Amino acid sequence: MKYVMEALRKKEAQEKLPVIRMEIDYELVTLHDALQAQDQVEIIKSKERLKQLHQQLVVAESE
Repeated sequence: MKYVMEALRKKEAQEKLPVIRMEIDYELVTLHDALQAQDQVEIIKSKERLKQLHQQLVVAESE
C-alpha cells in the first residue's frame, strides 16, 4: 500500500509540472509589463509570486 501511495504522489507531482511552468511564464509576462510601466508594487508582487512558483517547481521536480 505504501508503494501505491508513493507512486500516486509522484504521478501527481509530474502532472503539476506543466501547470507550474505555465504559471511561471504568465508571471514573467506580468513582471515584464510591470517593469515597462515602472510599477514598483506590481514588480514586487510578481517577484514574490515567482519565488513561490520556483519553490513549487523544485519540490515537484524532486518528487
